[in-house]
Amino acid sequence: MNTTTITVNYRPKLDSHLLLKRCPHCSVDNPNLIEKCRFDTADYNRGRARLWVAYSCQRCGGVTTAWADRYNEPVREMFPSPVALDDSIPPRAKDYLNQAIDSLHAPAGATMLAASAIDSMLKAKGYKDDVLHSRINKAAKDHLITKEMAEWAHQVRLDANAQRHADDSEELPNESDAQKTIDFAMALAQFLFVMPSRIQQGIQASKT
Repeated sequence: MNTTTITVNYRPKLDSHLLLKRCPHCSVDNPNLIEKCRFDTADYNRGRARLWVAYSCQRCGGVTTAWADRYNEPVREMFPSPVALDDSIPPRAKDYLNQAIDSLHAPAGATMLAASAIDSMLKAKGYKDDVLHSRINKAAKDHLITKEMAEWAHQVRLDANAQRHADDSEELPNESDAQKTIDFAMALAQFLFVMPSRIQQGIQASKT
């Protein structure tokens, strides 16, 4: 997943279990991440020594790697890294998107929440009329988003209404479907809010 990442204050210890709030892969709450292997690395000059541990999630099988200076010390970095959404994203859309990410293990719910985040982002830009797909097309026509982004949007599951009403004619989304919808929502947030905000910050910083 391509996400906006920030450094978080909480750092778990490099131990036999990696204590995280959620699995970086499946987002299950309080995951059981157990140590699978441990090894040391250093650079070509035998500097920058690091102790690495690879952890496996017992639910999804995803692997998270982390390193510290020594065992039982706070983790310095981990991959995938903890993620958070940028504050430039409108609060309602941000809440929907956070919940979608946290619900990836429940694909139908995650898809509905991600679609709701997309819907909320477009509404924040003034696109409030008609169904979601039509508003995406209108946003592309008005050059708010690119035609390629609109094409991408039509290739992912945005049938939030079908999920809410349990439409029997609609096949339930799987985890891959949900991830693709979340990926698009994240990209849309970057394009509409995060990058413009950072550009403005850069302009202001260049004036000081």
